[in-house]
Amino acid sequence: MLISGAGGAGLHMLANRYDNSVLKELLLDPAARGDRGDVTGPLNYLLVGSDERPSADPGTDQRSDTIMIAHLPAGLDRAYLISVPRDLLVEIPPAPASGWPGGADKINSAFQYGGGGQGGTRLLSATLTRLTGIRFDGAALVNFAGFQRAIDLLGGVRMCVDTPVRSIHTRHEFTAGCHQMNGARALDYARQRYDLPNGDFDRQRHQQQLLRAMMDKVTTTDMLRNPIRLDQVIRAVGSSFTVDTNGMPLEDLIFGLRRIRSDALRGIQLPSHAETIDEVSYVLLEEPADTLFDSLHAADLDTWAHQHPQWVNRL
Repeated sequence: MLISGAGGAGLHMLANRYDNSVLKELLLDPAARGDRGDVTGPLNYLLVGSDERPSADPGTDQRSDTIMIAHLPAGLDRAYLISVPRDLLVEIPPAPASGWPGGADKINSAFQYGGGGQGGTRLLSATLTRLTGIRFDGAALVNFAGFQRAIDLLGGVRMCVDTPVRSIHTRHEFTAGCHQMNGARALDYARQRYDLPNGDFDRQRHQQQLLRAMMDKVTTTDMLRNPIRLDQVIRAVGSSFTVDTNGMPLEDLIFGLRRIRSDALRGIQLPSHAETIDEVSYVLLEEPADTLFDSLHAADLDTWAHQHPQWVNRL
């Protein structure tokens, strides 16, 4: 989406540079992989955020900090970001390599049971397909460190704090109001969930807002007229991504997304609520989640969002 703002011949040049900077792996489980071979839409992509790259030691405690389904309706001129709560109680398929026999657990545990990185994303994709019935047209595993550098190269982003909160990581006080934040500060804010009115649900919304803020910064500054700086940003973002394009040339995918702008992003909170079971905090789905999944199958998320405004996040 950042590249798409370049347009014309510059788009193909930057797409080629980006293609050379990203790592390509098979991130989707065969059961979760769609059979679409073009960029006509509608499309569904799995986005996973983690602090680790696929080369990390699979024996370490790796859990996916961010899980999103990006839905692009036909026409590819807008996008929905559907955040999946990290504590969502789901059935995770077996993972013989790690000894996980399969069973109920928090969805972010799937990333760990799969060994993190490529294997973890595969198991996570299979878990989501079992839950939703959706097959994915591609996937991306994001390392937050690369995003931090990209934000700094953009000159920071403008984030609006709706509820004052103190970071559990840095002890920084985030005061109410709109602030210019560098990469470290913006990511710190977007990862807070404690002491917020809606906990992890607020964190999900803030992460959606951060993606829009990055797009806003590219399209509202002279970044598009500064090819050197834009190239640096794209390579920084590219170095933080491992992608699975489902056999589609990455340049074709980037070109297909060229019409999406930041004001065409919509955030969706998966209908669910927090509940404690045997002294463990989980998130459980609510009834509208089934209709949400049905609308994805029917490629009519616009109607669902109009009928369920309480689950749509303002970005």
